[in-house]
Order: sequence, then structure tokens, then C-alpha cells
Amino acid sequence: MKPSLILALVAAPMLSLSQGVHAQSASDGTSGTMSSDMAGANTGTETGAMSKPADMVMTKTPGCGCCDAWADLARAQGHKVEVIETYDYAEMKSEHGVPNALASCHSVKVGDYVVEGHVPLEAVARMLRDKPAISGIAVPGMPAGSPGMGDDPKAQFDVMAFGGEAGDGEVYYKAGVE
Repeated sequence: MKPSLILALVAAPMLSLSQGVHAQSASDGTSGTMSSDMAGANTGTETGAMSKPADMVMTKTPGCGCCDAWADLARAQGHKVEVIETYDYAEMKSEHGVPNALASCHSVKVGDYVVEGHVPLEAVARMLRDKPAISGIAVPGMPAGSPGMGDDPKAQFDVMAFGGEAGDGEVYYKAGVE
């Protein structure tokens, strides 16, 4: 399925809903408002979990189970994941600077970077370690087997870098191959 079709299937129902925002703390279950900006991230290694887990802020639509599954995987590796829920899908992507062709269901802010969609945590660790001159990394659409979408370590799909030196997008990491 083409990424633009997936984007249309994911975004269309959400654009018609009224806007609302809800923040949830992963560590204590309390609710409140919060800014989408956050402090700098810790760096780590590429071998599975990062040596010092990074703080993450995930923006997603309410009730998206695959987004929750990705956040749970990050938490299992020791990351603190704050969740903001919104019905305004288009604004979420715009606010995070995600190109339409690379959009997925959730956006995560980690340090100065954006992580879009079901990106393997090894790719996040590499980005935080290497500090490339990019805006972020993305897994367009919702590939079967990706983290939060079945968690198959043999699933093969590309993680795309975007912004800065990557421009509109270039392959950053090959899941299931590297």
C-alpha cells in the first residue's frame, strides 16, 4: 500500500473529529497539560537499549493501540514516555515538521529530534549517539512487524531521515537487515 494512501486512511477520520488535548504521565498515571518542547536527551549505544534512556514525548490520537504498543516497548527499555493525545492529526504532523510522504500514526519528540511512527529503538539510539544534522527519522505508514505493529525483528523496512542534510528523505537505517 502506498504511504499516501495509508496517510489518507489514518488521517481522514481524525481530521473530522473535534480538537482535544490530553497529557498522561507514563510514570505516575497523572494527567495535565504539558508543552511539546522538552529538555535535551541522553545518548546511548546502538546495541538494543540505550545506555541512558532518553525522555520522550509522544503525540498521538486517542485510542491508537499501536502507538501505545510502541510507547510500551520504549518504556520496557527504560525510557520515560509522556503521552499527549489530540484529535488534530494534521496539526500534530505540522507541529513536528513531518513531511506528508513520511507520516505515520504518532510523532515522538526526543531531544532536538522527531521520531515519526514505528521506528525501531535501535535506530533511535543510533540517531542520538551520532547526532546527525537532520530533523528526525520516520517509518512511513505502519509496516507489519515493525515495533508496535507485531514486533517481528526479521521484518524488513526502511527508516527514513528527513530535514537538514537528509532533505525530503533518505534511507537512514534498514530494519531487519542491520
